Amino acid sequence: MQPDFWNDQATAQSVMRQLAEKSRVVQRWRELESKLADLYELSDVVEEDEKFQVEVEKEVDKLANSLDDMEFELAFSSEYDARNAILAIHAGAGGTESQDWAEMLMRMYLRWSERRGYQAEVLDTSPGDEAGVKSTVIAINGEYAAGYLKSEHGVHRLVRLSPFDADHARHTSFALVEVMPEAEDDINVQIEPDDIKVETFRSSGPGGQHMQKTSSAVRITHLPTGTMASCQSERSQFMNKDIAMKILRARLLEMELEKREEERAKLKGRRIDAGWGNQIRSYILHPYKMVKDHRTGYEASNPEEVLDGDLDDFITAYLRSLMGKEE
Repeated sequence: MQPDFWNDQATAQSVMRQLAEKSRVVQRWRELESKLADLYELSDVVEEDEKFQVEVEKEVDKLANSLDDMEFELAFSSEYDARNAILAIHAGAGGTESQDWAEMLMRMYLRWSERRGYQAEVLDTSPGDEAGVKSTVIAINGEYAAGYLKSEHGVHRLVRLSPFDADHARHTSFALVEVMPEAEDDINVQIEPDDIKVETFRSSGPGGQHMQKTSSAVRITHLPTGTMASCQSERSQFMNKDIAMKILRARLLEMELEKREEERAKLKGRRIDAGWGNQIRSYILHPYKMVKDHRTGYEASNPEEVLDGDLDDFITAYLRSLMGKEE
């Protein structure tokens, strides 16, 4: 209601999005409260009628399931969990094997997004030398995308018989997955023009003659932190710069959130490491079939389905484990 509220459009829109999200949550709890009150009244009226009792019991079961779902959302404790997500995948050491594994993970998250009805867009990809990708960045847009995908942050390990080895030997490959909430322009991250260095270069890999001949690819470096973001997937240098800035903002926001979490961890006497040494999940295709999450102990014997985007059970297990740790 402040008269100057809309003077700053970016801030106003951010506040309105937060208000809409909070209103949605409150409305769901109010609806649950109202349905429960109605059932209490019905239970008194139909106490002697067996047919109506069965109907009331069905409604009670529905409410119980709704309550479970809403309690599960308490795992989304961060103010950024409701946001869209920026997901980056980096192939580990191992050349073609790891680059192929990175592309398999890329497909897995695109399929998972499709299953959930999220919109996924590949913002940038660096092709592998022979197959796969060296790295890729994906924007995943949908309600609580960042909250769900935070379970995927860390190192993913694949064990399989190599399709690239003439001896068909067993190989172990690694890839790092980064998950960052999307940063809103000029709200969460302040980037001064003097703090960035913008470089242009020719795109590598496939992309047509225009991309090969012109310096349309863009790399942006945030000088105070040394953080870099690049994009070479679009024909236009302007579009590549816009996407690189979007990725850079998300990286800087994630750095700030990690800094806060480290401070909290020091106070609580625990240490969190999401770097290369933190292997969170193994996907074993040989000599047996299994996917195991090393943080929760949850495992499944259907790696093909998991790699096709059937991730929800792993995500749920991780988020429920977080609920038990929150104080």
